[in-house]
Amino acid sequence: MSPHDLDTLFAAAAQGDEVEVPQGWGQGRATFGGLVTGVMLARCVAAYGLDPDGLRAATTSFVAPVTPGPAKVTAEVLRQGSSATQAEIRLTQRDERTGTETVRAVVLATFGADRVSSVVVPADGASAPPPAPDGLPALPHLPGVTPDFFAHVDMRLATGAFPFSGASGGDLTGFMRFRMPTATFTLAHFVALVDAWPPAPGQMLTRPVGMSSLTWTIEPVGHIPDAPEAFWWYEVVTDVAQDGYAHSHARIFGPDGALVAISRQIITLFG
Repeated sequence: MSPHDLDTLFAAAAQGDEVEVPQGWGQGRATFGGLVTGVMLARCVAAYGLDPDGLRAATTSFVAPVTPGPAKVTAEVLRQGSSATQAEIRLTQRDERTGTETVRAVVLATFGADRVSSVVVPADGASAPPPAPDGLPALPHLPGVTPDFFAHVDMRLATGAFPFSGASGGDLTGFMRFRMPTATFTLAHFVALVDAWPPAPGQMLTRPVGMSSLTWTIEPVGHIPDAPEAFWWYEVVTDVAQDGYAHSHARIFGPDGALVAISRQIITLFG
């Protein structure tokens, strides 16, 4: 069996700043944002020997479309204190028209070691007991219709609706995993998977139009288990949508039902 694209990409990022963005992970005219953020975090963790379990937040600004082919990923520690580390990661590619290196994505990442504190607020569980993934409708991969990267992700819709179906609300829940299991399941793999679901407010649209993430913040809150074949539970709420922008937040639960991350997005809607 051929190596998984993500395993190859993240291994390359761990070795140096030159990577090859794979074909087949398109999302419109750009490469899938989860892959982009994942490879940038993989580079940062390896370059500075950071503990991936220490990631507290990573905010990605998608500056311009990342395209398949060569890319450079550079990480810089902005400040390293006794327990917290702030880093900036940039992904650049050569502009075919001008021949200059252009910034395509920027990540600001915060890593922090555990601290002793008297404040403990346990995380709530899922909003409702998740159903079994078997039997739930899967988001299909339709070449030329759905994003290319859908071929790599198994998403099972539990509540909510499919994109562009004219739904009355912008919330949804469901399961997700990679169709082909990766060799391992690192922070970078997890980040790539979390971004797979289409923007939740897109289900309220009545026809296919453009929509994309403007910024995305992932906030891990627990250990990410190495479970390449497991389903992960995802539930997202659209907080507000107006003037062509939508704001949403999601919670992701691991195979054991524990909350492992919070995800927040600002989404641009072109219709």
